[in-house]
Amino acid sequence: MRLSPLELTVLGVIAGFTIFLGLPIGRVTKRSAGLVSILNALTVGILVFLLWDVLTHAIEPVESALGDAISGTRGWYPFAGLAVAFSFAIALGLLGLVVYDKSIERAAMRRLGTNTAHSHSVLHLDEPQSRLAFLIAVGIGLHNFSEGLAIGQSAAGGRLNVAVVLVVGFALHNATEGFGITAPLAGGARRPGWLQLGLLGLIGGVPTLAGTLLGGVFVSDLVSTIFLALAAGSIFYVIVQLVVVSVKLGRGMGFYVGALAGILAGFATDFVVTAAGV
Repeated sequence: MRLSPLELTVLGVIAGFTIFLGLPIGRVTKRSAGLVSILNALTVGILVFLLWDVLTHAIEPVESALGDAISGTRGWYPFAGLAVAFSFAIALGLLGLVVYDKSIERAAMRRLGTNTAHSHSVLHLDEPQSRLAFLIAVGIGLHNFSEGLAIGQSAAGGRLNVAVVLVVGFALHNATEGFGITAPLAGGARRPGWLQLGLLGLIGGVPTLAGTLLGGVFVSDLVSTIFLALAAGSIFYVIVQLVVVSVKLGRGMGFYVGALAGILAGFATDFVVTAAGV
């Protein structure tokens, strides 16, 4: 049974917008090094799981094309194209965020030197915590676009039962991801506004809907690989930044326990998706 655009939209909204459930954690006002460390560690764990998840799915079409080339089923060009796209996209996701983050940081320093450091933007990108939350949302958004593609492609192929299970699984995923996006904002000097949290949620959640709609009419291993690799590169950059923060906080065993909890939470939500046989 082929779904209508409206029905695909409903699936995409359900899967993507549970990300808003975790956003209120960013408004926690208690300024505690212990609280910040725990939230930071949980976020690292969730993102480590996501990095494993996106790399596993991104490399699958590349390895499949390599196997086909070796067996003679297909030529070497499909493998070469996917391999180059994967490498370029992961480099762009990583190095692109490095350049972008540094450029914003330099702009903030220039404004500081001219006594115009106060940010009037909704996302408050002049602030390190807000900028980190934004970068996490970007990386998760790229990841969620590929999840949307999986939902849309399953629905387009008539596998409605698989699509529904994917929606449930990804909805659980996104609920934990919303927490990860705004964890850097919790306990800060400035309490983030609802508009800022809402924009971060849209950055992370809307790509799920967009991917679902596109996947319903267009199937491409190349597109999926590119977006997954972009997500992997950007998520890796954010993980490094969060680990640097953790080292500065110096919380020892607590960090590793929190990170482990985040990883296990990611796998717990992934089990639902695995139950669909995907």
